Amino acid sequence: MTTGELQEYWRKEKRGWRRVKLLFEVASARIEERKVSKFVMYQIVVIQTGSFDSNKAVLERRYSDFETLQKNLLKTFREEIEDVVFPKKHLMGNFTEEMISERKLAFKEYLSLLYAIRCVRRSREFIDFLTRPELREAFGCLRGGQYTRALDILVRVVPLQEKLTAHCPVMVVPTLCAMLVCHRDLERPAEAFAVGERALQCLQAREGHRYYAPLLDAMIRLAYTLGRDFISLQKRLQESQLRKPTPWGLTLKELTVREYLY
Repeated sequence: MTTGELQEYWRKEKRGWRRVKLLFEVASARIEERKVSKFVMYQIVVIQTGSFDSNKAVLERRYSDFETLQKNLLKTFREEIEDVVFPKKHLMGNFTEEMISERKLAFKEYLSLLYAIRCVRRSREFIDFLTRPELREAFGCLRGGQYTRALDILVRVVPLQEKLTAHCPVMVVPTLCAMLVCHRDLERPAEAFAVGERALQCLQAREGHRYYAPLLDAMIRLAYTLGRDFISLQKRLQESQLRKPTPWGLTLKELTVREYLY
């Protein structure tokens, strides 16, 4: 390899290591009234900076959701977030236009400051705040056989989950496997196989992971259905079991329906 080629190689490697940077906007807010409660729902838009982001995430959270996040973070990161100001709760005036506008700006600043702290942005608490409600709904639809509805939600949440878990891609595997199951049960084997390849890429050398063997088994069946090379997948599964035998009794669907139950 020439010096020029080596320099270009390292430039590409560094680009691959570059951290995903996210921008948080609290775009709007609406007052929601129910039989026994009234609250403000804030719309959060999450965009990747540095390039056009065609997969911006749009989600809604209420004050109590932010409050739960703050309480959970204080249990583990009290020192790290001691300078991060959390918007105070007021007994009166929570539904005035002035207060809602003030909260929108405060929550934008709050999320941006949390994201700037490496250990916080990588924490389960922060990632769950931004993704768990949607994932719980999607997996609930999956358990109920509402595969189209589940896919609609997963297609929206997966890009954000991938951005948040770039430091640990294996975290998105259950979600990708849920997409595989939905596509497969909707008789879309090609789409199921494509998303399964993404899941396998996330697992890479994690042969001992609980999803590894069930995912490979599902991919073997899909490859056979599609007339693709299933022999190499079978060999991969057999070799992994010889190297590191793992208890494996659940199918991929049986495994995924157990996610996000609580």
